[in-house]
Amino acid sequence: MARLPAEKRSWPENVVVPTKSVEIQIVEENPAARKFVYRSEGFEFTSQAKLAGSVMKEVARTFEATKSLVSSLPWGVVCRPPEGFERYKAQLFETRKDYTDAGGPENSGGVYFTSDKIFRVPFPSIGLKQLGKTYAKDDNYDGGTLIHEITHQVMDNYMIFLPVWVTEGTAEYTEMLPYNAGKFRADAHQKGLRDHILEMQKNGFTLDIGSLEKHMTMNEDSWSGIAESSNTKMGELYFRSVLAVYFFCHLDGDKKGTRFIKFMDAVYGETEALHTFFKDPRVKHSADGRFSYPADFPPPDMDSNTAPFKHLDLLLDGRSYSQIAREMIAAYRDIGFKIIVN
Repeated sequence: MARLPAEKRSWPENVVVPTKSVEIQIVEENPAARKFVYRSEGFEFTSQAKLAGSVMKEVARTFEATKSLVSSLPWGVVCRPPEGFERYKAQLFETRKDYTDAGGPENSGGVYFTSDKIFRVPFPSIGLKQLGKTYAKDDNYDGGTLIHEITHQVMDNYMIFLPVWVTEGTAEYTEMLPYNAGKFRADAHQKGLRDHILEMQKNGFTLDIGSLEKHMTMNEDSWSGIAESSNTKMGELYFRSVLAVYFFCHLDGDKKGTRFIKFMDAVYGETEALHTFFKDPRVKHSADGRFSYPADFPPPDMDSNTAPFKHLDLLLDGRSYSQIAREMIAAYRDIGFKIIVN
C-alpha cells in the first residue's frame, strides 16, 4: 500500500481502540502450572493467574489502544510483531517478587526486553487487584509507565535504527498524552506537554537540554552509562528527549512535524530492508535467535554506533545544531516556556 507523503499527513484528534481489537480468546488455562494464556487482536498475554474475560479485556485495552495510537500518528510507524511472532507477547506476574524473579528491574512498573521481545509487567502496574479469589480491574491506577513500555514494544523494529533520544522521547510523548478507557486525546498534546513539564519541575528538574548535538548524537553505551549513574540523571535524559521530540513534531519549521516525519520514513525504509533480509532463504535462523548469512549477502547496518544516526541530516536539514538550539528556545518561548539549550 502506498504511503502518504510527509506533507500530506495530519495529526489525529482522538484515537479510540477498535472494539474488535479487545475481543479475548482463551488459549490455555492451567492452574497447576500457573499458566493462563489469552489473546487479543495484536497481543498474546501469559498470566500467572486466571483472569475473567471482562478483566482481561480491560487489560488488553491499554495495549491495543497504544498500538492504535502509534499506528495513527503521522510518524508512519508500521506496528509489526518481531520476526517469528504472530502477536506481540506479554507476561503478567501476580506479585512484584514474581516479576523481579523473572528479570523485571526493582524500581520499575513494567519493562520491555528487546532481547527476547517480551513485555513483563506485575499485576499492580496494570491495575489488577485481588477481590476474594478473583482479580478485578482498578480504573484509578496510572497507566503511564505501561503506555511508555508498550510504545517501545510496538516500535521494536525501529529501535535498532533510532537514536536513544528518539526511542525514549517518542515513548515519553505517547505517555504524556491524555488517556482514558481506550481513548487517547492526541489533539491535547500541548496540554500533555504543559502538565508533564510542570510535574517534572515540581520534582526538581529544569528545562535544560544542555548541548543539543551531544544529546542527539549520544550512542547507547554513553546513554546507559549516564542513566545508570542515578535516577536523577536518567530522568534528565528522558526529559530532554521528550522536549526535543515535541519540538521536532510540533514546533519546528512548518509546525506539522514534516522534518521528523521524513526522518521516521527513512528509518521505516531501514526496517523494511531488514525485514526483507530476514525473509531471504539465504539467511539461516537458529533456535536461540541468532542468524547466519553468506558473506556476499550482508544485512543492513545494525551497528549501534552508526545505524541510529544515518538519517539525522533529515532533521538538521542544512542547519547547525546551534541554529536549531536557537530555534528551539524561540519556539518554546512562544508557548510560554523558557528552555536552556546550546
